[in-house]
Amino acid sequence: MKRRHFGLLLIVFAVAAAWQLGWANASSAQTSAPRTAPTPTPTPFATPRPSPTPNVIDDDEPIKVETELVNLNVRVVDRNNRSINDVPQKDFRIFEDGVAQQIEFFSRAEVPTNYALLLDGSGSMRSQIEKVIEAGKIFVASNRPADETAIIRFISSDKITIEQNFTSNKADLEDALENLVVEGGQTAVIDAVYLAVDNVEQYEKSKNPDDRKRRAVILVSDGEDRDSYYTEKQLVELLRESETQIYVIGFINELSKEGGMISRSPQAKAKAFLDRLAAESGGKAYYPSSANELPQIAREISSEMRSQYSIGYIPTNDARDGSFRNIKVQIADGPNGQKRIAVTRAGRTADGSKPSLRDNRDVNTRPKN
Repeated sequence: MKRRHFGLLLIVFAVAAAWQLGWANASSAQTSAPRTAPTPTPTPFATPRPSPTPNVIDDDEPIKVETELVNLNVRVVDRNNRSINDVPQKDFRIFEDGVAQQIEFFSRAEVPTNYALLLDGSGSMRSQIEKVIEAGKIFVASNRPADETAIIRFISSDKITIEQNFTSNKADLEDALENLVVEGGQTAVIDAVYLAVDNVEQYEKSKNPDDRKRRAVILVSDGEDRDSYYTEKQLVELLRESETQIYVIGFINELSKEGGMISRSPQAKAKAFLDRLAAESGGKAYYPSSANELPQIAREISSEMRSQYSIGYIPTNDARDGSFRNIKVQIADGPNGQKRIAVTRAGRTADGSKPSLRDNRDVNTRPKN
């Protein structure tokens, strides 16, 4: 009997021991389970920062270097302002802020031109309008098949209209010229040139970048500005960011030559303004004594736009800091000591971003009838 009770006690003890061992193991396992640690607030430099993964350059992968090619359209003339078209590359030297630059591109080939005829339609041009139309037709007639022309008429700031958008169709251009009229208003020459240059530049940007053309604005006006929104300083800044050349036909003879005690006469002021437009852009200013000279001037400008040297260089100073860089082109004397003079734009603005000076106003487009 005692043995039976003893055996039963052993069984009970064994079961109890097994239960206690199982509970202990389960408790131990629960205690050692991993817990998610709270994310600490980072303290700068409290722990070592991982080293950045170095960029591995594949020897076979081409390395792209962003460069800025400065393009110049250069006219070469003698002492009598006659064009010279046979100057070799070796005779040219280019300086930017006095530092010699290496020529990367050189061509004497005729290049197609996109240009805008910018015609003053204010009352002061009333007596000249027939000759202006005739000169415009000479420009159009001289166009090569790849040339494109726009015709813009201006009076006041709110009357700057595209009479004909860029086209190579000579019939459309002549129709636009025939329909030109003059009106009264406060002449806004600065606004007209500003918006015409911008229009030429934007049109060039819309084309195939590999199909580059020369750009020009041919301004026919008396040059007297009465009420422009933009300033002359803003216009000059735009020209320094542009490759568009300004050719001027200035009818200034009818402007007053009388100035004040400390101010220039209207005629002197207009001429100085028009001269500066031509000089800054590498163009040329003409001042006919009568409208009868217009046909010959038109032929000269058409020839000069196409018989220029295209020269490109990569500037040694590649900083795009928005500063103005003076450009000077020198040419060695020709045979028998012939003096040769280079004419190109005065400089450039070294700014890749080129912030726009434009506001919300644009060239108004007059719908065709």
